[in-house]
Amino acid sequence: MVGNVVAIILAAGFSERMDAFKPLLPLKGITILERNITLFQEVGIEDVRVVTGHRGKELEPLLTRLGARAVPNPRYPEGMFSSVAAGVTTLGSEADAFFILPVDVPLVRTATIRRLLHFYRQEQREVIYPRFLGKRGHPPLIAGKHAREISAWQGGGGLREALAQLEPVALDVDVVDENILLDMDTPEDYKLMQVKVERLEIPTREECRVLLENVLCVADKIIRHGRVVAQVATSLGLELNRAGCYLDIPLLEAAGLLHDLAKGAPDHARSGARILGEMGFGVVAELVDTHMDITIAEGETISAKEVLYLADKMVQGERRLATEERFRAKLERYAGDPDILNMITGRLKTAMAIQKRIESILGHPLAEVIST
Repeated sequence: MVGNVVAIILAAGFSERMDAFKPLLPLKGITILERNITLFQEVGIEDVRVVTGHRGKELEPLLTRLGARAVPNPRYPEGMFSSVAAGVTTLGSEADAFFILPVDVPLVRTATIRRLLHFYRQEQREVIYPRFLGKRGHPPLIAGKHAREISAWQGGGGLREALAQLEPVALDVDVVDENILLDMDTPEDYKLMQVKVERLEIPTREECRVLLENVLCVADKIIRHGRVVAQVATSLGLELNRAGCYLDIPLLEAAGLLHDLAKGAPDHARSGARILGEMGFGVVAELVDTHMDITIAEGETISAKEVLYLADKMVQGERRLATEERFRAKLERYAGDPDILNMITGRLKTAMAIQKRIESILGHPLAEVIST
């Protein structure tokens, strides 16, 4: 259990523009409502309350199975704020804080909920908003002491205006999660969610930017280096795909952008992979973990890990270089240190072996890729 925090999910609406009942639509093997309930349960929030209305009886078996509490809202035809009020009215003095999440925002990351909880505990603020690229999204985390004034709000404008009264005690928290801004009102929105749910382990370019610049505050020179490595990796990936390989280009780009996010930490590859894994970006973490040292699986198809490894060895700072040239200065610098020299020589040997494999697939040297 995470303190006395309650999650309120709003699932009482008509779903008019969807032409289907949104809470029970499937999304990667489970319903949208189940996805939202487990979002909170996975971070230790056991008290999940679902405000029901339209077709509410159909939700009861699911709520019972998942251990969530149904909060019927007989006034649901009046609009979403009636459901906000119904849910918040059930809170007593035992609730230190509560989340409010509309059911049609189904792809919020668990790392986002953890980050909001962290800032709620650390900062003396009473409303915590997740923010992505300067825009607030769902779900806000609100101090329990404001439940009564929110449920009693009569000023119009819904939850947004009710919370606007608390702006002096509010805090925006940057999160690596563009999904806080994505709701699902139409069949077209649903199709987009079906695509995005399959790619949740790969942060988008914009999410990578927020992670590096706003969340981890990585040095600008490391960010610039990552951009060039990402460009080389994606160029290699595209060339290989044209030659019949099946590399995931967005995965290569994300791994290139993020591979040095923990630069300066001991064993920065593993440290970076751990950070990414904890944020739910496991498939990217696997590439980042091996970008310094990798074992080549002879006889197997070229992998994204190998492409990232080589791309990193073809970039010095922001300069694209031939692999041997990239290592030359290090070999000279550590010529008198056998242990370090052996490590550098091993990495060069590995990089050249990968380069040879790629060139055999492409049928031409990599100089053309480096220069683009």
